[in-house]
Amino acid sequence: MPRKAKPGKKFKLKTHKATSKRFRMTGSGIVVRTKGGKSHLRRRTSDRTKGLLSEMIVVQGRKFVKRIKRLAPNMD
Repeated sequence: MPRKAKPGKKFKLKTHKATSKRFRMTGSGIVVRTKGGKSHLRRRTSDRTKGLLSEMIVVQGRKFVKRIKRLAPNMD
């Protein structure tokens, strides 16, 4: 059961740790993420494809960005 806030005080915002580890905020406020599939089963993958896995991707969709910002409020 959640605790009640004391009079005159606000709740502390908790960061969703999995979200903060998966996403980053750029200086201009754009949410970016890394590509998946980098951990194992990459022997047959070409070097070019492996190199492309390291680049960051802009998160598409207003709703996704809104959810990420809500889960990690201290990210921005």
